[in-house]
Amino acid sequence: MPRNTREMSFLEHLEELRWRLVKSVGTVLALSIVAYFFSDAILDLVTKPIDLVYFMAPTEAFAVRIKISLFAGLVMALPVIFYQAWQFVVPGLHAREVRMVIPVVLLATAFFLVGASFCFFFVLPKAIGFLMGFGTEKLKPMIAVGRYVSFIGWMTLAFGAVFELPIVSFFLGRLGIINSRMLRKGRRFAVVGILIVAAVVTPTPDAFSQLMLAVPLYVLYEVSIVVVRLTGRGEPP
Repeated sequence: MPRNTREMSFLEHLEELRWRLVKSVGTVLALSIVAYFFSDAILDLVTKPIDLVYFMAPTEAFAVRIKISLFAGLVMALPVIFYQAWQFVVPGLHAREVRMVIPVVLLATAFFLVGASFCFFFVLPKAIGFLMGFGTEKLKPMIAVGRYVSFIGWMTLAFGAVFELPIVSFFLGRLGIINSRMLRKGRRFAVVGILIVAAVVTPTPDAFSQLMLAVPLYVLYEVSIVVVRLTGRGEPP
């Protein structure tokens, strides 16, 4: 039986969602303030693949530190964000599923960190090296630090987000929206969708970066089929 048998009104759902968002955003902001004190070290780490970056406006160097702090705060707040998201859907879940909150939060955080780390430590250095290779003796790069940090940040967050596919599939399977048979039949469409997502998410035009996202994303799709087969509602015995 679901933990909460009382039907919540639409306004009650909105009110709960509002407070879940307030708690999540508040955590991100608090951790971003902490991360600001380490922004110089984070900036050194982020700019390690290139020799120099430049700021093009008097306020840009300060704005970049704020941006880095927000990215770092968001990543550090992921367990809280995932916990709040899980708690929001808990009233529609059974008691056994409610008890899975800690494993699900830990797995969701781990999947995100694996995807983000894969992007930051493997894909981005290769992609940046490829793009910098278009320079010549007369064509020298002058990289604006604001655009560079945005590029690194959004690429890393995008990879982390798409690595959440098994967790999303688990949710949808538990709600009965998808099943493993549906996912198996949709493999051909999934391959096309994965290639499109890889092309959109990776702003670099090289096939290497896109394949580095598409291949693990397809592996995660296959993992999702197994996850839904084992845990989804309405699955055949």
